[in-house]
Amino acid sequence: MGEFRTAPYLSAAERGFGFSLSQTHSKAIQFTWRYEAYWVMLWALGFVAKLARPDSQCDVARAVSILRGLGHDKFMSQAKLRPPAEVLDAADLIYRYHWAVREYHQLRGQEPPAKLNADVVMERHHALNWLIGYGNGDWDSVDTST
Repeated sequence: MGEFRTAPYLSAAERGFGFSLSQTHSKAIQFTWRYEAYWVMLWALGFVAKLARPDSQCDVARAVSILRGLGHDKFMSQAKLRPPAEVLDAADLIYRYHWAVREYHQLRGQEPPAKLNADVVMERHHALNWLIGYGNGDWDSVDTST
């Protein structure tokens, strides 16, 4: 975290996870899924050209290599926030995907439609809602209701 100077920007939950000497397996899995939210941020900042359908996991190796390859200063100077309309459109679409996942998977006990990955959908919904300020929650308490 030192080279990238991220410590001041971590949420309380992220600091608790990142600086703890012992973690539960379930916490580690929970925070591993945050790569999907990070992928959305990379897209929103112009480092990823397109958000593919949320039917498979992001390219974690590429996500890591983007920041690692550029370093803090180049990453910050090259980041270009997408137009608000694009981010809002993505937030609207992920809301609809998340609604479908909850309707079919959680309420009906069926597989999510169109091979959507429920975990990918949820993490992207979290990130996009945070980006658009939905509910004015901080990162650890973003509302992803449908």
